[in-house]
Amino acid sequence: MNREQLFLYVLLAIVTFSVFVVIRPFLEYVLLALLLAYVLYPLHVRLLEATARRLPSTRLAEIASALALILASFVVLVLPVLYILTAFLEDLRSISRGETDLQTELIETKLAEIAGADVDIQETAGQLTELLFSVFFQDVSHLIELTLHVSLGVALVLFLVFYLLLDGPALVAWLVDASPLSPAVSSTLIDQIDRTTWGAVVGHAFAAVVQALVAGLGLHLAGISNVVFWTIVMLVLAFLPLIGVFIVWAPAAGYLFLIDETGAAVFLALYGVTVVSFIDYYVRPVVIDKRARLNPAVILAGVFGGVYTFGFVGLFVGPILIGILVAIVETFRQEYRASDSAERKTNDPAETKTNDDAERKTSDPTDAKTNDPAVEATPPSSGIGHRPRETRK
Repeated sequence: MNREQLFLYVLLAIVTFSVFVVIRPFLEYVLLALLLAYVLYPLHVRLLEATARRLPSTRLAEIASALALILASFVVLVLPVLYILTAFLEDLRSISRGETDLQTELIETKLAEIAGADVDIQETAGQLTELLFSVFFQDVSHLIELTLHVSLGVALVLFLVFYLLLDGPALVAWLVDASPLSPAVSSTLIDQIDRTTWGAVVGHAFAAVVQALVAGLGLHLAGISNVVFWTIVMLVLAFLPLIGVFIVWAPAAGYLFLIDETGAAVFLALYGVTVVSFIDYYVRPVVIDKRARLNPAVILAGVFGGVYTFGFVGLFVGPILIGILVAIVETFRQEYRASDSAERKTNDPAETKTNDDAERKTSDPTDAKTNDPAVEATPPSSGIGHRPRETRK
């Protein structure tokens, strides 16, 4: 390594660290944009094929397709979360005012018998509501700062997704060209990462949707009200393996037991333990592991570590990062171990002796067919359409 290369490497490290420091406050939004662009790109290709014939230029069709997908994603992702938060706060207010369908008096009686102390649900709900409002609205300066940060982050996500959908393939091609790895190794590594990421994201989402719908059906059969709302809540929580929907159906079974609906409570508890948990223990591993080849324990560790590090987007980023690590190790195992084995085989004295014997046998002067001046060796066929040369007499 000469001085110029050393200087270039040091400069690259300094600039890379500086870029990381610049984007660190919005790192979770950048990761979310990469994730959304990756998931939306197959839909972008199909929509582009459908709209390219109706618009005057391909670039205009790409822009229209990207904008349509971004708008649809905003509706699908943001509106359910806003609905859940609004409904949750409204339910807390209703409980604190005593305007609720819950049998609060019977629940308070049962809890007093079990705990041996009086419990006032209305007062507790009122205190919880006041606590939530004080957390979000007491410090106005912090609220303004949080609102500004989230607004900038959302705008950054929208712009990044838009340009990644338009120029994502060119970016990947540039990274492959700039990589010091050989084209074959780069292609193998990209295939491994693509398979792992697609399995972790799509498989995770598919299992979460199925689990939320199945758990919602159980709540409906048990007689729980507001099934649609709780199904949407479970759809969000189901991205947490093992404990996601349990946060909903377990308290629901306890509520049914407290209001003397013992049969429905037992049914919902058994339904949650067997049918709903079956999706976590079987469907989720089958869907994700079939493509991503990640153990459920690894997925769970990635989810919790990702949420702790990156927030909500860590639900996906955590397993994906672990999957990328697995892909890199797998690529190293397939490519470099195979090349090392071939090199050792070439340097093996016994193999070298075998090759020398084969060469001597090929050049043996006793081969009459090779040394016959009247016959010229016909070259081997190289595929369809090859015609051997005629021999000259």
